[in-house]
Amino acid sequence: MFGIILSACSTDDKAVDQVSAMEKTSDVVQSGSSSAKVGAASIAGLNWADGRDNFVDGWVIPSGLEAGDSYATVAAKTDAILNGFTSKISGVNTIRIPINPPSVSESWWASYQGVIDKATSKGWKVIIACWESSSSKDGMIDNSTAFWNMWTTVVNKYQDNANVYFEPFNEPHGYTLAQLTTIYAQFLSTYPNVPKGRIILGGTGYSENVTGVGADSRFNGCLLGLHNYAYWATRTVTQWRADWRSRIGSYGSRTVITEFGATMNSGKDYQNGNQSDNEIAYIVATSDVCRTDNIASVYWPGLRDGDSYSLFTRGGSGTNITINTVNNSGVFRIRYGWGEN
Repeated sequence: MFGIILSACSTDDKAVDQVSAMEKTSDVVQSGSSSAKVGAASIAGLNWADGRDNFVDGWVIPSGLEAGDSYATVAAKTDAILNGFTSKISGVNTIRIPINPPSVSESWWASYQGVIDKATSKGWKVIIACWESSSSKDGMIDNSTAFWNMWTTVVNKYQDNANVYFEPFNEPHGYTLAQLTTIYAQFLSTYPNVPKGRIILGGTGYSENVTGVGADSRFNGCLLGLHNYAYWATRTVTQWRADWRSRIGSYGSRTVITEFGATMNSGKDYQNGNQSDNEIAYIVATSDVCRTDNIASVYWPGLRDGDSYSLFTRGGSGTNITINTVNNSGVFRIRYGWGEN
C-alpha cells in the first residue's frame, strides 16, 4: 500500500541500523535486482539535463545531443545513454527531460522526439517538464501563448503513450498557491484526455512543498512533483527525514521527488561516510524516506555535463556514447531509495 508513514524516531533509528548493517556487507553495487520499485507509478528515475542547465533562451539539448543531430542520431544516442544507465544503475526505469517553447515550436522538435520515442519503445517512462528561459528565471511562464501552444503540440503527440508523463512547469516559485492552481486547473481542462495519473504538478515555491496543491480536490489523482536540496539548509539525518515528511504531508502515494541531489565528484562516501556531513546526512535521509515511506524519486542529475552533482559522466563519440559512474556510494543510495539493494 502506497502512503506516507509517519515513523517515530525509534522506528527511524531501527531503519538506519538495518541499512548500516546491509551497507557493511554491500560495498559493491549489485546489478540485476528484481525488487519492486517503491512509490507513485513505480518511478525510479534520473534527470537527463542540458550542460548549460535547462534554463536556456533557445533549445534545450540534453548532454550528449547536438543541435544538428537528426531524429535517427538522437534516437541512437538515446539508446546508448539509456543502455549505459541500465548497466551502471540497475533498476532505473525513468528519465526526466526538459522542454521549452522554442524546443517544440522550432526545428529541433523533429529531432528531439527521438529521445521520447526511443526511451518509451524500450519500456522506459519519460517525464517531460517545461523550463522557463534563462533570461527570465522568475518562476513564471515566459509567454502564455507560446506555453500553451507548446503543450498542445506535445500532448497531441504523446497523450496516448502510457509511458509519457507531463509536468506543466518546473519550479513555479513566482506564483502564489491560488495563481498556480489556476494554471494547473487550466492544464487539466485544456487536455482532458490526458489521464490524471500521468500529470505531475510541481509543488509551490521551487516545487518545494506539495501539500497545498495536493489538498486541492480538483487535482485528485494527479501526481505531485517535489524538490529539496542539501544546500538549502544544514540538518542531521533525523532532521532531514522530518523535513522531507513535512514537505510531503499526507500525499506520499502521489508524490514524485523529481529533483534531489548532492555533490558526487568530491569522493564523499554516501554509504559509510560521516553523517555529520550535511550532504551525506541529506542523501541518507532521502533514500531512507523514499524506501520506508514509498516515495518515488528521480535523481538530479543522472547526466549533465559539468555538473558536480551528476551521477554519471559520458565518454565515447558520435552515437557510441559510454556512461561512467562518478560515485558508487551515491548509486547505492539512490537504488536503495528505489527499493533496490
